[in-house]
Amino acid sequence: MMAATSTEVCVLIPAFQAAQTIQPLLEQTQQYADRILVVDDGSSDDTARLAETAGAKVLRHSVNRGKGAALKTGIAYFQEHPCEFLVTMDADGQHAPAAIPRFLRAYERTHIPVLLGNRMADRGQMPWLRRRTNQLMSWLISRATGQYIPDSQCGYRLFHRSSLLYLCSESAGFAAESEFLLHLADRGIRIGSVRVPTIYDRKQRSCIRPIRDTFQFFRMLRRFYRYRRRRNNGALDYPEG
Repeated sequence: MMAATSTEVCVLIPAFQAAQTIQPLLEQTQQYADRILVVDDGSSDDTARLAETAGAKVLRHSVNRGKGAALKTGIAYFQEHPCEFLVTMDADGQHAPAAIPRFLRAYERTHIPVLLGNRMADRGQMPWLRRRTNQLMSWLISRATGQYIPDSQCGYRLFHRSSLLYLCSESAGFAAESEFLLHLADRGIRIGSVRVPTIYDRKQRSCIRPIRDTFQFFRMLRRFYRYRRRRNNGALDYPEG
């Protein structure tokens, strides 16, 4: 549990088929978090049981609905059970829990309410295709938000409680993480970044499906631009969280 600050730090971990990694991840995370929520997105392995054994609160989807859907379930929980800071992490061990204090120090220094992990300083550790796709998507998201976002695909993020109500997305898959940023920036919320280690286990099977997820990303981006045009023309209000 965090001892260096009196503010509550909660961690949200969407998980799917993460039995091999979830328990050691939670054991490492506990020293930096006051509360941990794992959203098990329809896993058929022991993800949920191991997470509960390790002391996390677990919410379960009966079927696999996608990372975005798992994040939205967790965000809805923390909107009802708020904390000062919410940190999102992946369940596959690619995010080092020891970096959580970096996010907190960055917030204390800048008071930027949304801070994203930035792995691009060590991008040589990232598989070539993932790196190129990430660079393209980050450029597109930076252009759409009007803010510099070097690593839009990193799921390691810190949200101050003031930003939680504005986390909204229609996407159920990986595109939801980018859609969150678009709607936050559209509300005028500042987005910053924090350098984090780049960790990839090349033997581990990724849940990302490059062709399908890239298609979903561009469909989400087109939907957002259409929404923003209609809203600017007075046809729509802001979406609900």
